[in-house]
Amino acid sequence: MKAAVIVFPGSNCDRDLRLALERSSGGPVEMVWHGDTDIPDVDLIAVPGGFSYGDYLRSGAMAAHSPVLREVVARANKGVPVLGICNGFQILTEAGLLPGVLMRNAGLKFICRDVYLRVETTEAPFTQGYGKGQVIRIPIAHLDGNYFTDDDTLKRLAGEDRVAFRYCDADGGAANPNGSRDRIAGILNERGNVLGMMPHPERLADPMLGGADGVAMFDGLAAALS
Repeated sequence: MKAAVIVFPGSNCDRDLRLALERSSGGPVEMVWHGDTDIPDVDLIAVPGGFSYGDYLRSGAMAAHSPVLREVVARANKGVPVLGICNGFQILTEAGLLPGVLMRNAGLKFICRDVYLRVETTEAPFTQGYGKGQVIRIPIAHLDGNYFTDDDTLKRLAGEDRVAFRYCDADGGAANPNGSRDRIAGILNERGNVLGMMPHPERLADPMLGGADGVAMFDGLAAALS
């Protein structure tokens, strides 16, 4: 699997994501600057977390209009898998690759802690390394992670098996750290080749980090895209 990570001014998880992808793929990962207009021929494009352009205007709003994002959108529309994590999820919604918006957390405070997620679908390359219904522990670190969309889109996401992850407690029961509608933590586009998620799997992708529940995502991607 050949992968590229997009780097913006303010990205702070790009190197973590690179390391996680390199561990699973066994090869180097391309780092692509926000001002570039081209992306190497890769099997996966990853948009990392952080505070692109300082989160001015809205989180991800300026990054969605950067030169490189035009190419990310073009590649996604051709079927190349795209993974957006945290600020990357915000950027993908701002760019129109995913529906909905990420608003201020319900408690109006930045949240940085481990949470539990329930894997809702394994029908995408991003989640095929997990079991359907599996509960995993993944960190969150965001102020604008409250996923919102209209009722029709919410029904469509559920009906089309496009909810990848929902927040839950350790036993798989209901929990919602940021107020997201339907406890949504990650969604897929209609084609299933774009995933946006607020939690950070790259931050628990090595036992030395305190857990390895994120490894299955990157291993699954490597198996599916190699």
